[in-house]
Parts: sequence; structure tokens; C-alpha cells
Amino acid sequence: MSAIAAARRYLDAWNGRDSGALAASFRPGGTYEDPNTNGPIGPGPLANYAAGLWTAFPDLRFDELGWQEADGGEITFRWLMRGTNRGSLRGLPPTGATIALPGVDVITVCDGAVERVQGYFDRATLMEQLGVMSVVQPHVAGPVHFGVCTQVRSASQAPPGAVSLTMIQARSDQEVQRIREISRRIMLELPAMPGFLSFQGAVVGHRLTTVTVWESAEAARQVMHEANHRQASIDMLEGRLGSAFNASTWSLARLSDLRVRCPNCGRVRDVSAERACGCGAATGERPAYW
Repeated sequence: MSAIAAARRYLDAWNGRDSGALAASFRPGGTYEDPNTNGPIGPGPLANYAAGLWTAFPDLRFDELGWQEADGGEITFRWLMRGTNRGSLRGLPPTGATIALPGVDVITVCDGAVERVQGYFDRATLMEQLGVMSVVQPHVAGPVHFGVCTQVRSASQAPPGAVSLTMIQARSDQEVQRIREISRRIMLELPAMPGFLSFQGAVVGHRLTTVTVWESAEAARQVMHEANHRQASIDMLEGRLGSAFNASTWSLARLSDLRVRCPNCGRVRDVSAERACGCGAATGERPAYW
């Protein structure tokens, strides 16, 4: 089989959404790498990686923009990846956006099979096309570690009475994505729970933390019965998830007044005692405590 034919067999497996054929297009010991794989992966992990992309983009396909063959069985393949985001991608909820992402694969072929694929594309362009916010920041700067945060709030303006805190230490980038996906499923269930006020989840490196605010400690206990939370707890205790974890609920000891600054005169008032500002300005929407 010629080098171009072997490379086309690899492409046909992608466009045919055939994980078995994709893995079979590689030689034993072959590797694949792109900006999202965190280094080279073998044919088996590639099949799982591709299955995740096909779930995220059920209509995924690669349009051919050009092939160039060099000596030694190295082929440069320019492509345009098209698809509509209908499923989770790297733990993110689907946006429904349609993408047309340009990229290049450098494919090395040996003895009629793919030996190595090095893929190149712009992750920032992918996120932009998906309609996902992309934040450029360092992982660490001196003693400061950077990460990302997610928030869910209910419509309730009730005062908080309890706070639940959790921490999970993941063992790999892949496990971070798995935990984030579990957390998102739990987040979607929280607003329907009586007494729920707000949720904030943060990821810094391999450590994931959550802060969930409730009207009372009794309301906080509801989450223990949520199916995703219960299964995650079992997986952690039985060694299938995380290297360390902790959960606690803290009851309110003191709650200060909720104070709001008037946009007209700049005066600060306690909104529970003063429904309107003395200057007569419109009060606007009362903010939630959390």
C-alpha cells in the first residue's frame, strides 16, 4: 500500500466514525498527537479520543484541502474540520455551534501503515467558534496558582444559612475532565432543590473545589441523595476517582447586613431596613447575598 493510500485509509476511518478502523490504520507502537492530547497517545487511546469527538460532533468530518508527499513516507495533509457541537467536549456543555476549523496533520507512513500523526490546529480558534470563553493566563506565577471557576445561582434572595465545601484532588488531566463532567451534571440538578442558593466550582491544576450556599444545613443534605453525587462518592471511596477528597457543611455563625450603594448619590444603605434610597433614585433590582 502506498503512503498516500495508507494516509487516506486513516482519513476515511475518521470520516466514517469507525474507531476500530482508525486504530487498525496504525502500525503497532504507532502514535497520534495534537494540542488536546497532552502528548503522544497510542491507537487504543486514540480510538477513545476520537469517540469523544464523535460524541461532541455527531456530524464530524474532515474536508480535504491538500496533500503533499515528501521523501521517507511523510505526508502533509491540510484539512478543515466541520461539525455541530451536540455533545460534551472536554467536560464542557454543548453549545450547538457549528465549526469550520482549519488544521494540518503531518503523517508518517511505514510499510503501508501509519506510524505517527502530528496534528496542528489553533485551540483558541476552536473555542472561539464554539462560543466558549478562552482565558489566557499562566498556570503558576510565584506563589499564585491560576484556574477557572463556574457559577450557578437560584432565583432566591433568601439569606444564607449554611455553606457546603468540597475538595477533590485528581490524579491526571483526564480525571480532572471526568470530575468536571460529573460536577456539571450535579450543578444542573441543584436549582430544583428547595433551599439552594448558589454554587461555585473552581479548578486549579489537579485540585477541584466547590462552594455551595444553602438556606439551612438541612437543605444541604439533599445533595447526598442526588444520583451523580452518590455515585461519585462511591467511586472515590472505592478508589476509582481522585487521590484525596473532603466534604463538609458549615452552619451560619454571623450574617452582616446586605448593603447596596446608590448609583445616583453614592450612599450605602442596608436594603433589609431601607427599601429605597433617601435621594429618591430608583432602587433597581435587589442583589442576592450570593
